[in-house]
Amino acid sequence: MAGRSPVVASDEQRCELEALSRSRERGEADRARAILLTLAGWTSLRIAEAFGVREDTVRLWRSAFMAGGVPALRTSIAPGPAPVKATCALAVAEEVLSGSVADRPNWTLPRLADEIEKRSGVRISRSRLSVVLRQRGLSAGAGRATP
Repeated sequence: MAGRSPVVASDEQRCELEALSRSRERGEADRARAILLTLAGWTSLRIAEAFGVREDTVRLWRSAFMAGGVPALRTSIAPGPAPVKATCALAVAEEVLSGSVADRPNWTLPRLADEIEKRSGVRISRSRLSVVLRQRGLSAGAGRATP
C-alpha cells in the first residue's frame, strides 16, 4: 500500500523525538530518526534503505510510536529469569556481614562464597559474588582476620 503514513506528532513529541534522535543508544536514536523522517514524508522503503533494515521493521517502529508515543521507542531491557544465585548469595552475605566489623571474621570472596554454599546449597563464583556485592553496596573484605 503506497501512500502517506498516518503517523502524526505534536510539537512536544517532535521535540522529544529530536532529543531521542541524539541518544547514545543507537537503536532508540534510529527509531526516533525514522519517525522524524516519516513525518517529513519519507516512505518505509526509503527509511529502511537508509537504516539498513526491512520495511516491516520501519512499520513496527511506526506502530510502536502511534500506540505508545516516544516512550515506546526507548530501549528496554527484556526480562530474564530471576537471579536465584544472586538472591541466595545476598541473603547470606547480608546476614554474615551485618555484624560489627570488630566482631566478625575477615570475609574474603572465597570464604564468603564457601559460606553461601554451606548455608544455602547454592554455589556462586567469586567474580559474580563480587559484582552482586558491589551492586548492593556491600564489601566482603572488612573485619578482623580469622585464625
